[in-house]
Amino acid sequence: MSKLQGKVAVITGGTAGIGFATAKRFVDEGAYVFITGRRQKELEEAMKVIGRNISGVQGDVSKLQDLDRLYETVKAKGHIDILVANAGIGEIAPLESVTEAHFDKLFDLNVKGTLFTVQKALPLINDGGSIILIGSVASVKGTASFGTYGATKAAVRNLVRTWTVELKDRRIRSNVLSPGPIKTPLMDLQSPDFIARIVATIPMGRIGEPDEVAKAAVFLASDDSSFVTGIELFVDGGRGQV
Repeated sequence: MSKLQGKVAVITGGTAGIGFATAKRFVDEGAYVFITGRRQKELEEAMKVIGRNISGVQGDVSKLQDLDRLYETVKAKGHIDILVANAGIGEIAPLESVTEAHFDKLFDLNVKGTLFTVQKALPLINDGGSIILIGSVASVKGTASFGTYGATKAAVRNLVRTWTVELKDRRIRSNVLSPGPIKTPLMDLQSPDFIARIVATIPMGRIGEPDEVAKAAVFLASDDSSFVTGIELFVDGGRGQV
């Protein structure tokens, strides 16, 4: 039997990269999936590619009214079994050039957006459900010019530690899934020299694929991880361990 048969999942930022790969794999495993995205065109294209058991809601998770609209739509299904808070952004900025706008942009989306994505979903999440936050190896690995982004992901990691305790009476499991460098549209924009420098820091010697992260998400979403909560699972080719 498929590992997520009959489950209802919500995945924010599901139109490309890790979010899209996770939505596709969840559907393949039997789930009905709601995805969000900020741009309607990309949202429609993602739904068309996946083709079945998929709904899309346009919105920005840093805007609380958009989250309210998302969950009003999801409510038609009655409940949520799996929530993947994936929507986020990364920007390069050396310490001396960090601006208030850069800081606010990253923390609004990566931290505020993640927190309220989960908070507003709680009335719909079934007891025994699974919350998965998409973190990053940057939560533990110092990378020049990526300090603000890394700080947002360290904050996400701590939220899960807290929620593991706060939600224990409802048997809701919360975990962080932290990718290393992954072949996403953002990575495709980087120069060959930049990518070569990153690859040199990865023991497995390559960039990861979105579906490799999605497979780990299936594990955390399914009963295969029924005694797993509060962890940070790295899918990073070993980068965070050296």
